[in-house]
Amino acid sequence: MLTTHLLGFPRIGARRELKFAQEAFWRNELDEAGLAAVGRDLRLRHWSWQREAGLSLVAAGDFSYYDHVLDTAVLLGGLPARFGFAPDRLDRRQYFELARGNAGQPALEMTKWFDTNYHYLKPEFDADSRFDGGPDWLFDEINEALLAGFQVKPQLVGPLTLLRLARVQGIEPLALVARLLPAYRRVLQRLTALGVAWVQLDEPILGLDLEPEWLAAFAPVYRELAVAGPRILLATYFSGVAERAALLRELPVAAIHLDAVRAPEQVEPLLGNWPLDRVLSLGVVDGRNIWKTNLDTVLDVLEPVKRRLGQRLWLAPSCSLLHVPVDLEQEDGLEAGLRDGLAFARQKLSELAILARALELGRSVSFQALEQQRQARARFAHLPGRQRADVAARLAAAPDAGRSAPYPVRYAAQRARLDLPLLPTTTIGSFPQTTAIRAARGAWQRGDLAEADYLAAMRAEIALAVERQEALGLDMLVHGEAERNDMVEYFSSQLDGFAATRHGWVQSYGSRCVKPPLIWGDVARPQPMTVAWSRYAQSLTDKPMKGMLTGPITLVQWSFVRDDLPRAVVARQIALALRDEVADLDRAGIAAIQIDEPAFREGLPLRRADWPAYLEWAVAAFRLASGCADPATQIHTHMCYSEFEDILPAIAALDADVITIETARSDMTLLDAFAEFAYPNEIGPGVYDIHSPRVPDGAEMQRLLEKALTVIPAERLWVNPDCGLKTRGWSETEAALANMVAAAKRLRSRLAESRQQDKQSVSA
Repeated sequence: MLTTHLLGFPRIGARRELKFAQEAFWRNELDEAGLAAVGRDLRLRHWSWQREAGLSLVAAGDFSYYDHVLDTAVLLGGLPARFGFAPDRLDRRQYFELARGNAGQPALEMTKWFDTNYHYLKPEFDADSRFDGGPDWLFDEINEALLAGFQVKPQLVGPLTLLRLARVQGIEPLALVARLLPAYRRVLQRLTALGVAWVQLDEPILGLDLEPEWLAAFAPVYRELAVAGPRILLATYFSGVAERAALLRELPVAAIHLDAVRAPEQVEPLLGNWPLDRVLSLGVVDGRNIWKTNLDTVLDVLEPVKRRLGQRLWLAPSCSLLHVPVDLEQEDGLEAGLRDGLAFARQKLSELAILARALELGRSVSFQALEQQRQARARFAHLPGRQRADVAARLAAAPDAGRSAPYPVRYAAQRARLDLPLLPTTTIGSFPQTTAIRAARGAWQRGDLAEADYLAAMRAEIALAVERQEALGLDMLVHGEAERNDMVEYFSSQLDGFAATRHGWVQSYGSRCVKPPLIWGDVARPQPMTVAWSRYAQSLTDKPMKGMLTGPITLVQWSFVRDDLPRAVVARQIALALRDEVADLDRAGIAAIQIDEPAFREGLPLRRADWPAYLEWAVAAFRLASGCADPATQIHTHMCYSEFEDILPAIAALDADVITIETARSDMTLLDAFAEFAYPNEIGPGVYDIHSPRVPDGAEMQRLLEKALTVIPAERLWVNPDCGLKTRGWSETEAALANMVAAAKRLRSRLAESRQQDKQSVSA
């Protein structure tokens, strides 16, 4: 049979076993041996599924207790000196401190893995970095697999992608290649000694717009690595690499992997003059979405390739299956027609096996499996609600304009209405999702708690959040989102055209898992979603209360989106639904409405040539959602854990009155770009990292605010955390916010004194 393999499998477990083990370990309720046992059980289960599905090679090295990019840096010994850890003696607690921070050091910076919602940790390298090797965790896992009888293909982040994605200071990244390659060689030599035949090195940066010096580095790097150990499969994904066909053909590697889902047009150009000793791995099953593969269409593409390459053709998903849920078999609550359209990670293994069998033995041999897939896809395609005439008609008549007044006019109206002090303090939206909140929601969903009792419990939690914010002295309040399970799932559960799974969890970062909804049909809002909650929260206080919505781009990016319509159309459908919600909140007297778009940058195509089209429809969708608000109603948006420097004109074009952004982990460096661009509206740079249990003191926050004041006028500067607080506990939340409010008040007083002195000086 043809060789079939994976670029990675979800590591969290079908029931989020890894998440619960991680968090128990952090709470000291599970020791290192217990944590290791959970990891071992998950790996063995996942390897067994791959072998049972008939895969030729099982993926190893894809399992991580936090992040695979961090794991590669740790394996090589590339740790930041500021933690003071000895790389070769690193233990699991120290490993988690790199990811989560400790009392003395903030965590490694976290940002998005290309255009996905997975967050990776940026390794920190500098002129003194050495790569003398770290713990043997990878080799222990390889031994574990070999002893269990699996034929493994270990995988690592490739050296050039690792350098490109790292935070490198004091030295040019490529200058570190000479130090990094010996570390990779040592790893490859040890894999050879273990009997490993193939190793996968991921170089997804090949799909980016790379400078000539980066492209030129590939040939010498891989000439050195090719003689060091196992045969190398160099994996690219998320974008096409057709214009680099000559480079890829000349690299001294044994195999190249291409993403034939994202960029099917690249296959033919790369096939030309394909080396006779080279394997071509084609990713033909979508590793980023959950819809069943059109196997007939894929076979139409693969059959001529198979005739040309024979056994040198390998089959795989387009990328790691890290980005999809584990197993559809757990989803017993989905209606049959919708279920017919779905394939999670485990089901994608079966799709690979069907394709390999049909290519090797002919379609007639796989007729029954192919026919079952055809019929299931047809039932899904004709599901009622898939296309709606009323949604199409409203979309055709939708306005193109944004707000009815320019920002300076809105600024004056909002200041008069809100009566906020200089450097107003606020939070991003959510407050701790306590055990009591989750227990009440779970009981209500199971039918063990009456709806009236559940609503009363959530109102009590909202009242508590308001009370605590007022005690802390925050200036603009939020209701805390006690009633929301997730910022995307909460809205998707109230919109037509969306569906939710029960166990469709996907890792976002570390132990944080999300359950992306499925956008399977045309989207519409049957009734208001947040108005009653916001009105109730506002009734509890005289301070302004923000209404909280998730924006159209984030709802698209953080869902599994139907593949029969352009994303631009789906985003516009969602924007119209949100526009109705904004209008209702406005009419209810809510003076500030936050439309979160943390995924705005994430949706940007990897190639710059494709940016204008995306930014045009993404900006238009946000403006459609927010444009109906009264000029005196303040529109906020929030973005985090992305690099925004190169799209600031588009962010400004959103025309939000206030943007809050994550900046604490990067020490406010992002603000330099906002200042250079002369961002016209108000900005709230995060002054502390909410993903770490560490509570920074007020002096640290004040230093960051002082840095912000050098580039942002005080009249346009807000004070807030980096992101929402749902993952934190109340004690650390209140301690951090108290320090934040105190820092803002000290600066506010200092600014007032300075201005008074200036007035007196002018008078004199």
